[in-house]
Amino acid sequence: MKMSKILTLVLVLVMIVSCFAACQPTKPDNGDNGGNGGNKETIKVWVSEVPGATELAEAQIAEFLAANPDYDAKYTFEVSGVSEADAASQVLADVALAPDVFCFAQDQLARLVQAKALAAPGLQATANLKEANDSVSISAASVAGTLYAYPLTSDNGYYMYYDKSVITNPDDLAQIVADCEAAGKNICFELENAWYTASFFMATGCHSNWTMDDKGKFTSVDDDFNSDKGLVAMKGMQIVTKSPNYINSSSEFANAGIVVTGIWNANTAVETLGDNLGVTDLPSFTVDGETYHLASFSGNKLMGVKPQSDPAKAAMLSKLAQYLTNTECQLERYKEFQWGPSNLVAQQDANVKANESLVALALQNEHATPQGNIHGSWWDIAKLLGGESKNAATEDDLRLALDTYEKTILDLLKKSDDELRAWSVIGSINGTGWNVDLEMEELENGVWQTIEAYDLTTDDQFKLRQGGGWNVQVGVANEKTGETTSGYYARLMDGADEPGNITVATAGKYYVKLTWEEGTHNATVELVPAN
Repeated sequence: MKMSKILTLVLVLVMIVSCFAACQPTKPDNGDNGGNGGNKETIKVWVSEVPGATELAEAQIAEFLAANPDYDAKYTFEVSGVSEADAASQVLADVALAPDVFCFAQDQLARLVQAKALAAPGLQATANLKEANDSVSISAASVAGTLYAYPLTSDNGYYMYYDKSVITNPDDLAQIVADCEAAGKNICFELENAWYTASFFMATGCHSNWTMDDKGKFTSVDDDFNSDKGLVAMKGMQIVTKSPNYINSSSEFANAGIVVTGIWNANTAVETLGDNLGVTDLPSFTVDGETYHLASFSGNKLMGVKPQSDPAKAAMLSKLAQYLTNTECQLERYKEFQWGPSNLVAQQDANVKANESLVALALQNEHATPQGNIHGSWWDIAKLLGGESKNAATEDDLRLALDTYEKTILDLLKKSDDELRAWSVIGSINGTGWNVDLEMEELENGVWQTIEAYDLTTDDQFKLRQGGGWNVQVGVANEKTGETTSGYYARLMDGADEPGNITVATAGKYYVKLTWEEGTHNATVELVPAN
């Protein structure tokens, strides 16, 4: 979406309006307003905003009530569609006004637990859930060994699509590279993206675990990428990045021997590779005589139950959440939306097992680590390791890259409150190529402007971000973040859908000015002429 020639562009905040609308207290139905519940208590449930999800949830709840008529006599249910990526941020805005049951992305779990926004399932429910669901989803729903949520899906991860006419052994990375080079085919592995780069480090046993305080501020990190294991990972990446056929992409199927990506590209894979399509988990690589299976990040959708003061209501909500995440309900969502089940019995359904992408993902999930809460700047820092592996000429170069990585992530924790609050501009402007933050100063409370004016050319792109990370950023709205007439949207925390880049429509020398309402999605962006 290009910036108009009008210099001031204002964000109309659809998401905040929807949040407030969804979070208004519900008045008990006393029978005087046309309700059919007498003094029934209203239970609020949030499910996915995907078309049809609300209707399916309503039907499933009706089945639950038919099997539990005592609950039908006491409660009425109000189902709303709210993005799982956005639900947690809305819950955290005011836990007291949050829905009783809600679905959310697993990387928000720790924040919800810290805010005491989740009621952990009881002992028997926990045992049932652990028995019913795959280990990856149980891990994703747990903090420090305690289960806090109900697994809903197990389908957000990556694996490998490959051309069966080219690849002779999809289990061996070196052979894959050799086959692609011999056939003149591309090796598409987005190793300059931290989400994929981490696969080599996790394969060798490395980790990067971040700790937050109860206010959501990162306070410490346990990271061992800069180690002998990390050096092995860097050498493993070089098997790919040193190949002339390496393409830093997870979506370029044209002339590809392999593409490492996820189920969102399944249709493209089928259309491009046709009868030659192969789908499987990631391969293994060998360094210094030792072999390692490539790991991955995994992602799950979870269902949460808000803590209750009434034990009878709490028991009912737990029973409801168990029902909505059971085998039959997960299979209904697979049939309707192709969502990959976390339920072990559902995973054995003939239709699910026939889905090659989900089978490959299930295989890869045996080597996957659930994506937790990670500092927003980590993604910028870790993604450089892929490029460093490509450019390194010696082992000392690899060690230097790891030293730099470690120093940079530790420096994140040394930032002052002022630095964490400060805004900057980053993009393909001023010759920086998205690698340098351009400083802004606060002119008055909530109003920031770049210290310098920059020559902006038509089609230059940029975003604004806070604290040098991506947890809080401002860009243009898209179909996921919520299209608005003025087009601006601010992402407030990990897991929310990411806005697009701001594009310059009229060349000139400008200051970039931001007016920001802290703690909301409200923002105004202006290009202020320098003369």
